[in-house]
Amino acid sequence: MSAEKNKTLSVFDNRELSWLKFNKRVLEESADKSVPLMERLLFESIYCSNLDEFYMVRVGSLIDQMMINDKRRDGKTALRPSQQLQKIYRKTRELGEIKDEIFAENEAAMAREGVKRLTCSELTPEQRSFADRHFLYEIKPLLSACIVDKRHPFPFIEGKEIFAAVNLDSENGSLLGIITCSGKPQRVIFLPAGAGKTEYILAEELIEERAGELFEAYSVREKVTLRLTRSADINTDKLSDREIDYRECMTALIGLRKKLAPVRMQLSHGVSEYFLDTLMEQLELKRDQIFTERSPLDMSYVSQVSDKIAERRELFYDELSPRRSPAVKDGVPMREQIAAKDILLAFPYETIEPFIRLLNESADDPRVTSIKITLYRVAKNSQIIKALCRAAENGKKVTACVELRAKFDEEHNIACSKLLEEAGCRVMYGPPGLKVHSKLCLITADENGNTTHTTQIGTGNYNEKTAAIYTDLSLMTADPDIAADAEKVFHALSTGTLPNDTARLMVSPLCLQNRVLEMMDNEIAIAQTGGEGYIGAKMNSLTDKKIINKLIECSQAGVKVDLIIRGTSCLVAGVPRVSNNIRIISIVGRYLEHARIYIFGKDVRRKVYISSADFMTRNTCRRIEVAAPLLDEDAKERAVSIFETQLADNVKAREQQPNGEYMYIKTDLPRMDAQRFLYSQAYSAEPKQAEKAEQTKAEPKKKRSIFARIADFFRRKKRG
Repeated sequence: MSAEKNKTLSVFDNRELSWLKFNKRVLEESADKSVPLMERLLFESIYCSNLDEFYMVRVGSLIDQMMINDKRRDGKTALRPSQQLQKIYRKTRELGEIKDEIFAENEAAMAREGVKRLTCSELTPEQRSFADRHFLYEIKPLLSACIVDKRHPFPFIEGKEIFAAVNLDSENGSLLGIITCSGKPQRVIFLPAGAGKTEYILAEELIEERAGELFEAYSVREKVTLRLTRSADINTDKLSDREIDYRECMTALIGLRKKLAPVRMQLSHGVSEYFLDTLMEQLELKRDQIFTERSPLDMSYVSQVSDKIAERRELFYDELSPRRSPAVKDGVPMREQIAAKDILLAFPYETIEPFIRLLNESADDPRVTSIKITLYRVAKNSQIIKALCRAAENGKKVTACVELRAKFDEEHNIACSKLLEEAGCRVMYGPPGLKVHSKLCLITADENGNTTHTTQIGTGNYNEKTAAIYTDLSLMTADPDIAADAEKVFHALSTGTLPNDTARLMVSPLCLQNRVLEMMDNEIAIAQTGGEGYIGAKMNSLTDKKIINKLIECSQAGVKVDLIIRGTSCLVAGVPRVSNNIRIISIVGRYLEHARIYIFGKDVRRKVYISSADFMTRNTCRRIEVAAPLLDEDAKERAVSIFETQLADNVKAREQQPNGEYMYIKTDLPRMDAQRFLYSQAYSAEPKQAEKAEQTKAEPKKKRSIFARIADFFRRKKRG
């Protein structure tokens, strides 16, 4: 690389632009021919859903910042809010073109498989008759049409709702007409089709086609389907100091969010300059915020099509389900097993059932006196909420810290908090300005006068649904020091203070970032004295400037740094003389990578933690987070094994380049899909549960490199 090119490289990337690179990797999965066809369309739907949330939260926030003070610059790339927005709009447009091309290819391939989305012009006479009846009886009664003039203001359109706009010809010139829907009509209309075929049309196609029928007094010049994305950038602490119930405060804020200003408008096709200018003026949008798309404006309909053709297994991934952990025995109470040995579960390869079993057993165990837990996101009809309610009804003291500010889960969490209270649980909320994002559970029991504790710390939510599709780790331990620290965390939450003197657990905001930096400093000192310094970390995002600067310092001192970062990384690896000892990969595949693992050092001095915290300023400085050390050697080795397996991925992993872009890993080694490999391990381990338990007692454990075990796997696969 020439010296001139070196000058153009930056070790920092903008947070928002880095996130768009992540979403591009999601979009790439929809173009991957090795991914089954229906799954490709589902990935495209995920890409669009991700982009919706990005505009609602991040773009909404940037627009607010620009309006307040556009001179304020990003701390890593020195970009002003307006400059970031311009780059975001430009990149969104580029990705939109790619998305439309991929969608057209995938739809054509689906049509060849007998699954076809039709337009109005493609309907057969029989389908036309069916669609007309459906429109007349199921859709039209829900539609509301209005003109927009001085006496008829522009109607309120909810975010992510599809509506139609019509340019009308009146006696006084052009007039804007708007068609909204007062209900939720069936969006995917499955049509009569031949044997073995699935054909459908989207409701908005019919609405746009027949829009003129709702404005019979006018002639229609042009019409278009639109979709708005509204900002969701609300300050969840805005009302928290008022003398009203905190839960009522959150309910009010949720209602407020639904009415925030639009930040993006999608059009189904191009329109005249006059028509577009009229819409922009009414919605107070700029040209950069308007996106014309050839694919459907809302891709969420794909899940309905997926359900309809679920029996077409060749269009989907092969069926895999979480397995029983070989570390968990049937017929032995969970607390007893955990007291004997720490248990580390790896989702989705293993089921979350042992933790739910622990809660259910504790709810019914007369020796258990209390259960304390932090809840950030839980499943609908949650088994965990049910277990906590039953525990309270059985006389246990149940304390639940429910985070009502979990983005887009606020309403569900409010409902859960009410259920818990009604069952007799004590419900509390996080301190002002600090979300409680930790995944921490403490169970206390009285064993013949002796108090014992069982602590669970996880990297992911207490959600049995997402545990089947997110990769996470869950530690269950009886270590008394960890339990003592967990008790300090719950005491601090209960008394409105912050934990700052924990011995085993690293807890933000007071004692996580500083301890991470101290352990990094230790690796620097070891490297500077000729030793082998090493840091490995797996997380969702990296934005914390202090940690990024320390990682750069590590690299310059000769510390080898391996980072597995699924999403945003404001650090750029491989920049000569700056971050050349840092490697960053991102894995985007069938399952959402969500676990956080921190590794400091190698061999006997190696320390391993699992955590709920990314290395983001919001996690390290503005949230209650917990990182737990893995003290059991088997648990520690397993976490490192998972980490090293993912480092070896050359199928779904992309490696960050010195220019900040990501490239698929090219290698002559056998194909290694880490997620599929870890699932194969879970399947092969499950039937050998009893055998493995006996073998563990009888034989000393032989530690072998994960790379050697991977090589064994491929040799066995080759032999059949």
